[in-house]
Amino acid sequence: MRDVLPEEARRWRMVERAIVDVLDRFAYEEVRLPLLEAAELFTRGIGAATDIVEKEMFGLSDRDGDSIALRPEGTASCVRALLQHGLLHNQSQRIHYRGPMFRSERPQLGRHRQFHQVGAEAFGMVGPDVDAELIQMGAEIWRVLGIEGEIQLELNTLGCSEARAAWRGALVRYLRPRQGDLDGDSAKRLERNPLRILDSKFPATRSLLAEAPKFADYIDDDSVRHYEGLKRLLDGLGVAYVENPLLVRGLDYYSRTVFEWTTERLGAQGAVCAGGRYDGLAEIIGGKPVPGVGFALGLERTLLLHEAVHGAGAPPPVDVYCCVLQPEHQGVAMARVRALRDGLPNLRFRVHAGGGRLKNQMRRADQCGARWALLFGEDELRENRMGLKDLRNETPQETLGLAALVERLRTAGMDST
Repeated sequence: MRDVLPEEARRWRMVERAIVDVLDRFAYEEVRLPLLEAAELFTRGIGAATDIVEKEMFGLSDRDGDSIALRPEGTASCVRALLQHGLLHNQSQRIHYRGPMFRSERPQLGRHRQFHQVGAEAFGMVGPDVDAELIQMGAEIWRVLGIEGEIQLELNTLGCSEARAAWRGALVRYLRPRQGDLDGDSAKRLERNPLRILDSKFPATRSLLAEAPKFADYIDDDSVRHYEGLKRLLDGLGVAYVENPLLVRGLDYYSRTVFEWTTERLGAQGAVCAGGRYDGLAEIIGGKPVPGVGFALGLERTLLLHEAVHGAGAPPPVDVYCCVLQPEHQGVAMARVRALRDGLPNLRFRVHAGGGRLKNQMRRADQCGARWALLFGEDELRENRMGLKDLRNETPQETLGLAALVERLRTAGMDST
């Protein structure tokens, strides 16, 4: 778990705002979910045999002895919340959420024990159209962030639960006599979670899988129609994809559509965003059957990819720095800047504090990256005006009243309102 310090936090805020703006433009509504949930929610929802539950979930007991957990992912929490508050039965919902998740993993680049996700979920719709909408929304996020050329969509279908169970049995029968040739993790997964073996990166295991039973021989007709309909919609939207028959995802609740947005710019941590359909999850948790589909975007990995493409620069923390020439004018200067903040709500104003010579105040204005310096002294107080100095261009200082100052900053492109 790590601290995010001011310069990095400015980049986080810039990227996160761009992502949430896309979700808002698709009319997905926000929910805010608790960090702690009953551990059973994830044991039942994600699957007791998954790596997340078996190895990675932070569990603890409350004072009554009940098992609780720091949330390792957001979908199960989102479904639980909407069920609990009666927002799923005979309704459709489009929801987004964001915040920290927790898994006890080995920390490395793009993988932390506290990490952050932005998720989008849609409920109550069974067709491939909403699957396509969520994937389209991901494509729009990458376009807005300017990283669309470094990320690709991988797509697969897992069919219905009955078809998947038949395939699972065939896969186990094929691999059991070859268990000694599997890597250690895959050998352990053979009986409890064999589909996760398809995610193995070990060459020997992958070579065995080349001759393994193919899901195409077991998939049900309805799932084929759903998958083909999704691909037609994506083709119509101009969203490129690569079909990956080994893509299964690591959570038991997925069915039919699964997808990942991956990149080669981040090494082993190449999955930036992933999701799929989970029509049975609400029933597993304890509600009535409700179709659902969604994705979770890893904010840390998105930031790493954004940095790889655009560099590590962050917006400056200050747009306009107000220098106060006489300490006795501090209160008046603060009041004047308050009026400027009202007139220019998209700008960040900082009023100098702590006194000192004008030269030192101007140095601080430059150090914090401000584009403009405001100068407030005896003459400005008497004339009810403020001095304005462009710190990034060699132009003469101006002295303006409040209304003219607001208009000057606005016409300079410093404020979009």
